[in-house]
Amino acid sequence: METTSREADQTADGPTPAFHGRRTLDDYARASFPWYGLDEAFTGPRRLMQVAAAADGVVQHGSLGHGDAPSIRSDAAVTLRERFAVVVTVAASPVRRSGDGTGVLDATTVSSAAWLAGSGLLAHTWPPQLDHALRDDWLDQQTETAFVLADDLDGPEWSQLSLPVNGEPMPFHYRETDFGWVLAGSTGSTGGPGVHLGAYGRGMSAYGLGFAVVHDLAPYEQGAVD
Repeated sequence: METTSREADQTADGPTPAFHGRRTLDDYARASFPWYGLDEAFTGPRRLMQVAAAADGVVQHGSLGHGDAPSIRSDAAVTLRERFAVVVTVAASPVRRSGDGTGVLDATTVSSAAWLAGSGLLAHTWPPQLDHALRDDWLDQQTETAFVLADDLDGPEWSQLSLPVNGEPMPFHYRETDFGWVLAGSTGSTGGPGVHLGAYGRGMSAYGLGFAVVHDLAPYEQGAVD
């Protein structure tokens, strides 16, 4: 698919991690594209999550959290009580040279956003029947499946869902899993530079969500998580 490797950041030195640790407003401010989050209809807590950059420091994607801070827990009863939605913003970009000039970065597409959202949900999932030693194998297997599914957005695993983006209805690809839901789409011409949007969540229905450009990240700052 036209995405930037399974980490959405393929460089000559190999893929960079999809998400890094705790970030600050300055990290988000380095992006050349607008960040998206849930619109004003959502009145719960908001938090910074992660930002990912290429080897040359160019920000390529990142995420903003809404609701509970997602955690990895083996207690299914506790996990299912979590209510959160994470919005992933991916810079829309064509095939391009890497920052050091020694490689090529693939284009980003809606599939890129779907992959990042799917892998993000998996990062906060731990089936209760698995012990710690087996989780890595499970995660590798499920991550591979998420990549394959992101490459086939017109396949039977996905359905169509229309959600507002900056107040305008936009089409999204949507699928439910045993551990939550994943969706992906693009902002199109809803204002500002176009980006690809991914989202994942648990305990909050995707059908009632709306997305909007985040003009002020300050409300997200105090809730920053690793």
